[in-house]
Amino acid sequence: QVQLVESGGGLVQAGGSLRLSCAASGSIFSINVMAWYRQAPGKQRELVAVITSGGRTNYADSVKGRFTISRDNAENTVYLQMNSLKPEDTAVYYCNAAINSGGPYIYDYWGQGTQITVSS
Repeated sequence: QVQLVESGGGLVQAGGSLRLSCAASGSIFSINVMAWYRQAPGKQRELVAVITSGGRTNYADSVKGRFTISRDNAENTVYLQMNSLKPEDTAVYYCNAAINSGGPYIYDYWGQGTQITVSS
């Protein structure tokens, strides 16, 4: 069993900052890609940022220069530092990880989601 537990969501004023954390626990042999997605009301879930096990990153155009994804491989944790937040960043943010538990397969796991609300 693998669990992803997120923390750090909340309410913030436009221009403010928040930092999300997502810790993976359970039967973990290795973690490949880790990512953050978000889903705003009435919209599809979208990729926000992704980071490989080697530290390569990629971002949605809408967050480039404002958000930074990082990870601590020893702690099986991924972070999302969000600066200069805008009201359009309001969404439920989900952590995602591709995890191998020691067998031949890699499975996709999701966190429970954390609400970010940015007030104008």
